[in-house]
Parts: sequence; structure tokens; C-alpha cells
Amino acid sequence: MARSTPEIPNASMADIAFLLLTFFLVTTTIANDRGLSILLPPPPDPNAKQDEVKIQERNMFKIQVNSSDALLVEGEPMDDVSGLKDMIKAFVLNNGRDPNSSDNPEKAIVSYKTDRGTSHARFVQILDIIQAAYYDIYAERASVTNARFREAASDLSDPQNKEIYDRGREGIPMNISIAEPTKVGG
Repeated sequence: MARSTPEIPNASMADIAFLLLTFFLVTTTIANDRGLSILLPPPPDPNAKQDEVKIQERNMFKIQVNSSDALLVEGEPMDDVSGLKDMIKAFVLNNGRDPNSSDNPEKAIVSYKTDRGTSHARFVQILDIIQAAYYDIYAERASVTNARFREAASDLSDPQNKEIYDRGREGIPMNISIAEPTKVGG
């Protein structure tokens, strides 16, 4: 008599694989990518006539970063970014006192241009400094700290937060122009 080898029943193997797959799909969390919260302009209306806007040179504060992450502010190289925020605040709040600076906060524009090879870390670092300068201005006008103003800006459903936000931003738009990167580097 020949002995038969015992077999392992595998009829329910597909069911077990399906249950394991379902378990891992349900229990796995996918991290949300966080990006920069920048308000983009609306798409251009193809039927509207495009008027050329003339901006006086003195109302433009120019910041450029090249593919080596070197910084150029108002045409001058800058190695240390610690004074950049104060320069931006002085430019925005000039109100025509210095003839080489902005006429008033509504006309002041901070122009930010990078190169294709600029690192993401450098891009975000400079953008954070530009926005921090504006948030400092808003916080000072609302007589609160920068952190308190940002907290108020994040929840405008609260009337007190809305009042702080409106008082800080009144008459001073955050005019940041982020230009298309040049295709020089990387």
C-alpha cells in the first residue's frame, strides 16, 4: 500500500489574503502633504483687455536668489539675512519720507525672483522672512504680538480675532510678487 502525503487545505487562502489586505488598507494612515499657503491670483479673463500697469521703480523692493542660493537685495549682495526683515518693514512703512523708497504701504511691492536651481529650503526661508515682515507690521498696528496676530488670522470666525485682523491689515495689503524663476541653473 502506498502512502499518500497529507495536503494542507488552501481553499480559504484567498479569503485570508483579502482580509489581511482589507486590514492594512483600513489601519494605514497616509500623511497629508503640506504646502505653502499662498493665495493665487484668479485666472486671467481671455475677453478682458489687458492694461499695462506702470509701477514706479521706487515702489518695488527687489529680492533675487540665484542657483547657488546667493542673495541679492536691491542690487546689492547680502550674505546675512538677519537684517532683511527690518529692511522690508522700513520699505513698506516709508510713506514717501525717503525719496528712494516706497510712496505708501498700498503701493509698496516686494518682488521675489529665484532661479531654477535655487534650493527649496532657501526659497522658503526668504519667503518666510518676507511674510514675517508683513506680519510684524500687522501685529504692531493691532497692538498684539506676531504670534497672536497669526492666531487671529487663522480663525476669523471669532469676532475678536476678526477685529484684530482687520485693524492690523487696514490699508496695508501684503503685496508680494513672486516672479517666474529664470532657467539659468539646475
